[in-house]
Amino acid sequence: MSKQSSGLPTADRHDLIRVHGARVNNLKDISVEIPKRRLTVFTGVSGSGKSSLVFGTIAAESQRLINETYSAFVQGFMPTLARPEVDVLEGLTTAIIVDQQRMGADIRSTVGTATDANAMLRILFSRLGKPHIGSPNAFSFNVPSVRASGAITIERGDGKTVRKTFVRTGGMCPRCEGLGTVSDVDLSQLFDDSKSLAEGAITIPGYTVDGFWTVRPFIESGFLDPDKPIRKYTKKELHDFLHREPIRVKVNGVNVTYEGLIPKIQKSFLSKDRDALQPHIREFVDRAVTFTACPECGGTRLSEAARSSRIGKVNIADACAMQISDLAEWARGLDRPTVAPLLATLQQILDSFAEIGLGYLSLDRPSGTLSGGEAQRVKMIRHLGSSLTDVTYVFDEPATGLHPHDIQRMNDLLLRLRDKGNTVLVVEHKPWSAIAIADHVVDLGPGAGTAGGTVCFEGTVKGLRASGTVTGRHLNDRAALKEAVRTPVGKLEIRGATAHNLRDVDVDIPLGVLVVVTGVAGSGKSSLIHGSIPAGAGVVSIDQGSIRGSRRSNPATYTGLLDPVRNAFAKANGVKPALFSANSEGACPNCNGTGVLYVDLAMMAGVATTCEECEGKRFEASVLDYHLGGRDISEVLAMSVSEAAGFFGAGEARTPAAHAVLDRLADVGLGYLSLGQPLTTLSGGERQRLKLATHMAEKGGVYVLDEPTAGLHLADVEQLLGLLDRLVDSGKSAIVIEHHQAVMAHADWIIDLGPGAGHDGGRVVFEGTPADLVAARSTLTGEHLATYVGT
Repeated sequence: MSKQSSGLPTADRHDLIRVHGARVNNLKDISVEIPKRRLTVFTGVSGSGKSSLVFGTIAAESQRLINETYSAFVQGFMPTLARPEVDVLEGLTTAIIVDQQRMGADIRSTVGTATDANAMLRILFSRLGKPHIGSPNAFSFNVPSVRASGAITIERGDGKTVRKTFVRTGGMCPRCEGLGTVSDVDLSQLFDDSKSLAEGAITIPGYTVDGFWTVRPFIESGFLDPDKPIRKYTKKELHDFLHREPIRVKVNGVNVTYEGLIPKIQKSFLSKDRDALQPHIREFVDRAVTFTACPECGGTRLSEAARSSRIGKVNIADACAMQISDLAEWARGLDRPTVAPLLATLQQILDSFAEIGLGYLSLDRPSGTLSGGEAQRVKMIRHLGSSLTDVTYVFDEPATGLHPHDIQRMNDLLLRLRDKGNTVLVVEHKPWSAIAIADHVVDLGPGAGTAGGTVCFEGTVKGLRASGTVTGRHLNDRAALKEAVRTPVGKLEIRGATAHNLRDVDVDIPLGVLVVVTGVAGSGKSSLIHGSIPAGAGVVSIDQGSIRGSRRSNPATYTGLLDPVRNAFAKANGVKPALFSANSEGACPNCNGTGVLYVDLAMMAGVATTCEECEGKRFEASVLDYHLGGRDISEVLAMSVSEAAGFFGAGEARTPAAHAVLDRLADVGLGYLSLGQPLTTLSGGERQRLKLATHMAEKGGVYVLDEPTAGLHLADVEQLLGLLDRLVDSGKSAIVIEHHQAVMAHADWIIDLGPGAGHDGGRVVFEGTPADLVAARSTLTGEHLATYVGT
């Protein structure tokens, strides 16, 4: 074996991941060397470039190189990945990404289906269930029962025609089609029966009288009199209007599908996950549609046959509804040698849930309802028992959604993965989390956006503390308890709350103050606040749902800022506002307003080149001749939020509506963002704050924020606390679901749930001021907060 002068075999010298000249997003040609088989943490303010380096460069290139090992045929079915903008990437290993992207918000996806636990249970019940009803498909709520018979010709020999009968037994409830809920539509919210179709009787969002695909088929189908008020329809006309089966009709000479209004909105709105709908559509659905548990299956989604088959006294619906820690005990008690390998695999999956702190979930929990932190830990489950080594595991803020009490368990898991011989890369902000146990730290900054993208420090945690960087200076920060707390001006009463694991909870939430609701993960915080606050309380809820947006979306379009800006340009130049939209009349005809031209190269990564005609400005040349305050629309979109606030705040371009939006963006610390920056390039923390700024414009007296510190650096948390103070001082009420001790210490009132998770939680274990909580130390939160503030 050849040896180098160091005495090590050549193969053992590849102990570093070398990155040279990385320029993804805001990275400024940076170079770093990351030790393998160590725990490396990447820190820096939100938007400093951490995710661009870890996910956009290292993990993305690893994924691309793995994809290239497949044949061109297979690659044609896989997502195409471009090579990151980097000069050299050496020493990469297979990367497994465990990010905080919400698990598919598909309405049919549950914790059980997402982790293969349901698949194991279906096989188990198909083998051991009494009475035996069929294959594993007979226990799947996503598989309908099918029966068919007829003549078929088999193409062989004499090609005889034979009679065949086909039967497939599925577990789907036929009434709710496996959704677990049925909907009841309030017709008064769909149309005004005193008007005719031609007068705009249909009041559904987007259904305008001239809508070619929406209202015109009703008007021109020939089934209905467009000038007749709906209340005067005959029984047949009303049926054709509301329930008619799909049929092809001609509208202006074009074949379109006509169908009744109710099936039409069921297909367009109700078949989608509520959280995936646009806000105004979601508001309409909430107003017009009532969802109730299916009366036939009781919300279990399963057919009567699937529910009739049992192992002992438990059917598959009971098993999926159990808390996973209880289900693991039940499975452990099954001693059936004939299915021993299956039981061992199922047991491993269920025990992994408990080990990772998710034993309080149930397998029938819809995956779209999991928080970002819960979704990330569910994704970890399949890796915990893996025998693979020399793998690079990439984590995005694994402490998100975790109470300080739960963080030690997460740290142990990260260390265990490292000690098996893996490289663990973690993007993190909380100093008491993975930063404290890191072998190596890479600090990016010094600022965010264009002010970031450089490496400020590389080395140990001890070296980071002494480095003088923004992270180093804030690493030992400890928020002090408030000397004086605000006095409530009222209360929001919750009585008899029983959602999920809540145990008939009665609590008064004080108004006019900053209230923090805390407790270990799974203790019932979200169930209490999101699931139990009475309707009509004037609540503006800002949850952890991700911002959806294409490369055409940017902060200006998402916040609604572009509307007053377009109107101001149109008024100043005497033209239509649509000219100043890159998605409408003003778009460059060559690139259709995207600013770049994309060339699809099949299984190879596509190529994007700047449009030569508009030079990436997205607008046609004639539009750029119109100015407001000496600037054209492309120059305005290139401004930062802070620059634009000055531009629209005074002088010829003064636009109060635009200035108000810009002030909110600056308030949440996004003053450095470019107005036209694609949403796809924003970090998780930036998206969270962009969402917060948008919701601050909504009218309501009570703001509910779900973990607003997610994605925020230690320095950014101070700015968030200032924003919450300004919100409360302006006369609003703020209710924050949070684990961050700095936010707890800053609260006027704390409601602590517990004492444990799942059926060990669901009770209010403390109500009072942070000082009282620290003094009592009667709960896990009290103990950790007392340690944090140093009392």
